Amino acid sequence: MSASTAKVSRKENSNHDGAEETSEKEQQEAIEHIDEVQNEIDRLNEQASEEILKVEQQFNKLRQPYFQKRSDLIAKIPNFWVTTFVNHPQVSALLGEEDEEALHYLSRVEVTEFEDIKSGYRIDFYFDENPYFENKALSKEFNVNESGDPVSKSTEIKWKAGKDLTKRSAQTPNKAGKKRQHEEPESFFTWFTDHSDAGADELGEVIKDDIWPNPLQYYLVPLTLCFLCPSVQNLRSVLSGSFS
Repeated sequence: MSASTAKVSRKENSNHDGAEETSEKEQQEAIEHIDEVQNEIDRLNEQASEEILKVEQQFNKLRQPYFQKRSDLIAKIPNFWVTTFVNHPQVSALLGEEDEEALHYLSRVEVTEFEDIKSGYRIDFYFDENPYFENKALSKEFNVNESGDPVSKSTEIKWKAGKDLTKRSAQTPNKAGKKRQHEEPESFFTWFTDHSDAGADELGEVIKDDIWPNPLQYYLVPLTLCFLCPSVQNLRSVLSGSFS
């Protein structure tokens, strides 16, 4: 804010007996000093942001062994990741029937934040052999270009003949040979080719900031009503006991 252009609201006839009105010059000087102080506050806020980033970088390194340990444990649970995605309200809205079938082959997910956190992150999806594409891994990466603008890039999906899910029609026959009654959402896999707004990629941010920190909470969503079931107790004991 420019102190010299600031407007001051004044009341007419506001003088009272025994009270001295602050001169216009004193008010302007006060505004200029406020502006200077505010600039100092802004500089401190910027410095605080830099320090927070440094701390976050340190803790990212400390988290890595635990993320790896968690991935090893998740690998023992069939369909962990597809269940997690289906149970997540935002991600499930992007999944068509065949997307879900393809994601049954998803064996591992990893999120890597770059050393300079401000520069971006990468999400890696690892797949078992499947009937849809040749890739063993699909990745999407978010960073900034030389101009400081957010950009993204991703793995090209090598679809098998007739299996490109991004080209399927809105209505597809189900296993009983009948038309599905609701409109299919755009395929989850079109996300890998969409680079239109890398600075506000909702799916990438949901995976990085919501699912990745604690995927177990979404995997267990449909089991909450039978929380005391032996299968759930066993799963929780396996995952929690491994970190004790």
